[in-house]
Amino acid sequence: MIFDLQSMFSDGQAVTATAPSTNVIDLGAAGTPVNGTAAIRRDLGAGYAIPIRIQVTEDFATLTSLTVSLQTSSVEGFGSDVDTVATSGVIAAADLVAGYVFNPQYIPQKTDKRYVRLNYTVAGTTATAGKITAGITCGHQTN
Repeated sequence: MIFDLQSMFSDGQAVTATAPSTNVIDLGAAGTPVNGTAAIRRDLGAGYAIPIRIQVTEDFATLTSLTVSLQTSSVEGFGSDVDTVATSGVIAAADLVAGYVFNPQYIPQKTDKRYVRLNYTVAGTTATAGKITAGITCGHQTN
């Protein structure tokens, strides 16, 4: 799997409690085209599918389940205006072993705000182990 440092959400991030990804991707301000009257409308998920990889890199322990959400916001700190554009659904602890790959596997349509991050929601007791690496990739490795 090929990751680019600028498009990483998490790089071996320990997920022991509910928390956002270590990194936020800034898509930049939407500009106004030459001779245009308004800024262009952004939708990262429209057109060609953009692959995203969210993978467990260390087995999880002691939690009940984990949910991963792809979120967008127009402010970097995600203090307001937060939209959840995709979610993995609830993944049971028994499945959270090294190599497990979460859905979504592509950036969905309506990913239209400037800042993008993942949010990890832990259910049950606090995890004592478990790491995730996630980011936008060049493509999916299937072998």
